[in-house]
Amino acid sequence: MIFFQDLEEGAEIGTSISEEKTLSVIDLIVNGGAGSIIIIAVLFVLLFTALYIYFERIFAIKAASKIDKNFMNQIRDHVMSGKLEAAKLLCAQTDSPVARLTEKGVSRIGKPLDDINTAIENAGTLEVYKLEKNVSVLATVAGAAPMIGFLGTVIGMILAFHEMASSGGQAEMGSLASGIYTAMTTTVAGLVVGIIAYIGYNHLVNRTDKVVHKMEANAVEFLDLLNEPI
Repeated sequence: MIFFQDLEEGAEIGTSISEEKTLSVIDLIVNGGAGSIIIIAVLFVLLFTALYIYFERIFAIKAASKIDKNFMNQIRDHVMSGKLEAAKLLCAQTDSPVARLTEKGVSRIGKPLDDINTAIENAGTLEVYKLEKNVSVLATVAGAAPMIGFLGTVIGMILAFHEMASSGGQAEMGSLASGIYTAMTTTVAGLVVGIIAYIGYNHLVNRTDKVVHKMEANAVEFLDLLNEPI
């Protein structure tokens, strides 16, 4: 009986130890104090902002990259046959950067080729600006989030050493360790938000570059069309 009683007491002690070692993320945030909570809240706002911008831009870029493969063939037929109004109407009905650049070029037909090229380039600059709208915010979040996380850790370390200094070096190691690893959660959170924003930023840049290349290719094709003999 004594043997089984000892086993039960040992199991209870092991259970209590395992319970003490188990600590959820929410506990880490809450136990970090007001500073940790504020910093985690700021990082959460940055994460929400980064995700919103990423998905909003990815859908906008995806819509901008869609264009009928026969669009330029139809433009060619209209221009070669002198139906400029039909070409403008086709461009107006096609909601894409390529169509808007082509419409700008069609509206300049009859003027020097340099003027047409300049008009297309100016319109292209505006279209690229629309595609890159708010993308720079992702780059800012990618750089700022880890720094904010490190700030939380430094604040936690300062508070931990302040407690040690205030206690005359007699502070319990358990309380110090608890404060330190709780403060480190802000660093982890900052790095996670920064990595997500960085990956999202680079993906958007790559997708935008593909649309820009498509715009440039169609602009060159349109200018070549104007140089063809009628």
